[in-house]
Amino acid sequence: MRHYAILRLLLAGFFLYFAWPLIPVASSQVEFIFWGAWLGFLLLVIGGNLATLLQLTDPPVMEQEQIRERQVYKH
Repeated sequence: MRHYAILRLLLAGFFLYFAWPLIPVASSQVEFIFWGAWLGFLLLVIGGNLATLLQLTDPPVMEQEQIRERQVYKH
């Protein structure tokens, strides 16, 4: 289900769009730490979703399509 990865990438881009103007105006050490951690987490989210989108990793278990097979019981 590649569309979930695309939607998460778009959501991450949307959050970055609103956060980008606020990052340069950080003035205290706490703000720098917060924005650094936030950008690090954003990179992890983008990297993980790109890996799923490019099929470098398996998608999460919830998003994997299950192949339904008929179970035949032999007596």
